[in-house]
Amino acid sequence: MNPTYTAVATSSGRDARAVTADGQLDVQLAMPKELGGTGDGLNPEQFLAAGWAACFSTVLDRIAQLQNLDASDVAVTAEVSLVPAGAKFDLAAVLRVELPDHLRNDTGKKLLEATHATCPYSRATQGNISVEVIAE
Repeated sequence: MNPTYTAVATSSGRDARAVTADGQLDVQLAMPKELGGTGDGLNPEQFLAAGWAACFSTVLDRIAQLQNLDASDVAVTAEVSLVPAGAKFDLAAVLRVELPDHLRNDTGKKLLEATHATCPYSRATQGNISVEVIAE
């Protein structure tokens, strides 16, 4: 494997700090209130949601440019959930994509499909978790 970029971060758990090797990110993590924690910090699901939304939006824009489509007004909201699965938890995600009026058609649907098939986050989770992509 010959990566173009590698992010490096270290943490010792959900109630600890998370720090990137370059020092650009240094945050306090906390268990969400819904899981019995204080909620006084960020949690891994928030990071996954933020990264996925950013990545999906960027890939969508690049694919749109290749197709001579204007996707500059697109916004992506990623919802990452912990879903009880017996004694464990599974992840699930909903990607809500706000499309401009001119992409609320078959062209926009195909653009979302191509983006979901190309985005590294979508590809990494494909077949592993429930993911729904919704055009809004």
